[in-house]
Amino acid sequence: MKRSLYSVAAALVLAVAGGAFYMNSGRTAAPQSTFVLLNGSTKTTADLKGKVTFVNFWATSCVTCIAEMPKMVATYDKYKSRGFNTLAVAVSYDTPSYVVNYAQTRKLPFEVAIDNTGAVAKAWGDVQLTPTSYLVNKHGEIVKRYVGEPNFTELHQLIEKLLAQA
Repeated sequence: MKRSLYSVAAALVLAVAGGAFYMNSGRTAAPQSTFVLLNGSTKTTADLKGKVTFVNFWATSCVTCIAEMPKMVATYDKYKSRGFNTLAVAVSYDTPSYVVNYAQTRKLPFEVAIDNTGAVAKAWGDVQLTPTSYLVNKHGEIVKRYVGEPNFTELHQLIEKLLAQA
């Protein structure tokens, strides 16, 4: 009798947990972070709300990061007027002068931050591989995580869908 009661209780807990996951669509709030931008100003996670934002952890020494950067610029340029933003976060092991030089010589049109201490990468799921990117909706929720270069066609479709939502 006790065993079947525990089985029913366990099944109920799993059903409720599963329902909560389904209702939430697996989305979690973007972690509270403060980004230090190249110009010395700061931006917080709260500042991301109201826009669809692509948060990209990258390094100047990462071949894939550098290869995807022109596609990130094109994506930003395509959607910026509709409420899309990109925030490129250089990881802690990157040399700040290299990041500044890269951003300036490539005229990156979006905000670039340097995570000198690694605290931001840690808060966003202990990011260690670059590129790792997150697509955040207008409500500040992470919709998708990408490790490696995303499929930009699929990314654009998801951005379109998120921009159309209230």
